[in-house]
Amino acid sequence: MPLSDVTSLPGVTVSPDIATRRYVFNHTMIRVRDLAVSLDFYTRVLGFTPVYKQDFPAAAFTIVYLVLVGDRSVIPDDDADRLRWVLAQPGVLELTHNHGTETLEATPYHNGNSEPRGFGHLCVSVPDVTVACARFEAMGVPFQKRLTDGTMKHIAFIRDPDNYWIELLQPTPLYEPPKEEATKAGEDTKEAP
Repeated sequence: MPLSDVTSLPGVTVSPDIATRRYVFNHTMIRVRDLAVSLDFYTRVLGFTPVYKQDFPAAAFTIVYLVLVGDRSVIPDDDADRLRWVLAQPGVLELTHNHGTETLEATPYHNGNSEPRGFGHLCVSVPDVTVACARFEAMGVPFQKRLTDGTMKHIAFIRDPDNYWIELLQPTPLYEPPKEEATKAGEDTKEAP
């Protein structure tokens, strides 16, 4: 489908207001039961870097902004500069921890994928989704959908500690061998002892 078909869908404005040209989709916020457990997951499993933390003692909550950045040297060290920097970045994840929820046995939050449905998932694009899934499998990360499940074989979903779904995909098509090659490979494995 060409871009012109997508930009002419019902409800899409023909020409966005010029005032919006420098807007950036900055972040998505999810509530987490245990901040330390969630920080471990998002930094160790998915490679995020926490870049800004703010406590709100009167309201009993803490926020942490995380980014996926290959080169940490681009992140300003000064707290005020770093806040300005992160608020200008696309694709930031904000973890919000309401103090005391870490003492609960289970997460008090709804991930949006059971009734009533709402929020669906986060998504992380990876260079090779097959390699990423093998790594997550070896790490014991829970899957909502493996690459082999269902009809959409090019995406997988893992779950974070609060059962939020995280879609995994790669920007290039997955390699699928030609039918003759796949058939031959199947025959070769049948003949092996």
